[in-house]
Amino acid sequence: MDSLRKIKQLEYCTVCPHRCRVNRNNNQLGRCKSNSNIKIALVSSHMYEEPCISGEHGSGTIFFSNCNMNCKFCQNYEISQKGKGKEISIERLAEIFIEQQENKVHNINLVTPTIYVEQIKLAIDIAKQKGLNIPIIYNSNGYENVETIKSLKGYINVYLPDLKYSNNEIAKKYSNVNNYFEFATEAIKEMYNQVGNVELDDNGMIKKGVIIRHLILPNHILNTKNVLKWIKNNMPDDIYVSIMSQYFPTYLAKEDLLINRKITRKEYKEIEKFLEILEIENGYIQEYNSNDNEENYVPKF
Repeated sequence: MDSLRKIKQLEYCTVCPHRCRVNRNNNQLGRCKSNSNIKIALVSSHMYEEPCISGEHGSGTIFFSNCNMNCKFCQNYEISQKGKGKEISIERLAEIFIEQQENKVHNINLVTPTIYVEQIKLAIDIAKQKGLNIPIIYNSNGYENVETIKSLKGYINVYLPDLKYSNNEIAKKYSNVNNYFEFATEAIKEMYNQVGNVELDDNGMIKKGVIIRHLILPNHILNTKNVLKWIKNNMPDDIYVSIMSQYFPTYLAKEDLLINRKITRKEYKEIEKFLEILEIENGYIQEYNSNDNEENYVPKF
C-alpha cells in the first residue's frame, strides 16, 4: 500500500516520550506496537463530545489503533491496548477526511493520533489540496513530546488534550508511563502557544483553541484538585476545561480496589465546588449519572 513509503522520522522513532528509537519503517515495534502503517479502528460522526465540538451534525472522528499509554481503565481498550483495527494508506486517510467533510460534520477529530503524527501531516496536506477546510482537532491523551507538538503548527486548529494526572506515581500505576505530568503540561503550554484560547463561530461551534480535559477517578479527588490547581496557576484565566464524570470500571480497573467503581455523587459535588472556588469559568462539566455511561455535558458558565 502507498503508506509503506519511508518516513525518515520513523527510522529512529522519538515521536512520543518513550523515545523507543526503533525503525518502524522496517516493522520494528516500540512501546506503541505500531509500525509505519496507519491503523484505524473506527470512523464516525460522534455526537457525544463537548457541545461546541459535536453540534448538530457530529464530530468527524477517526479512532486510531494502539496507544503510547496503557491505561488500566481505558474504555476503548480493544482499540488502544489490543490493537483492533485495520491498516490504511496515507492517501486513504486523506480520502476519509474529505468523506467526513462531505457528511457535513463540524470538524475532523483525530482520536489518539500521537503515534501517527508524521503520516497524519502528509494526509492533511493531500486532503487540503482536495478541499478540506473544516477545523482539525488533535484529541490526545496528553503524553506528548513538545517537539512533536511543535511540528504540528499550522496543521491543527483545535487541541483537545487530557491532563489525566498531577502525580507521576499514579500515572505509573494506572497508565504505566514515566513523568506524565511534566510531559503533558509542557505539551499543553505549546498547544496554547500555537492556537490560543477557544474561538467559536456564529453557531457556537469551535474554530480554534485549546480545551483541557480531565477524567475524575474514584478515590483520587486530590489528583483532580491538583490538576485544576495547575491549570488555574499556569494557564490564562479564560482557558477552557472539560471535566468528565463518565468513569466506569472496565478492562483491568475491575481488579483494583481503588478504581473498581464509578465516582460517587459526593466526589462529583466536591469537584464541582472546587471549580467554583478556583473560579475556573470557561468550559464544561458532565452531568453526574450513576446509572449509565451517557456522556451529557452541560456548560459550566
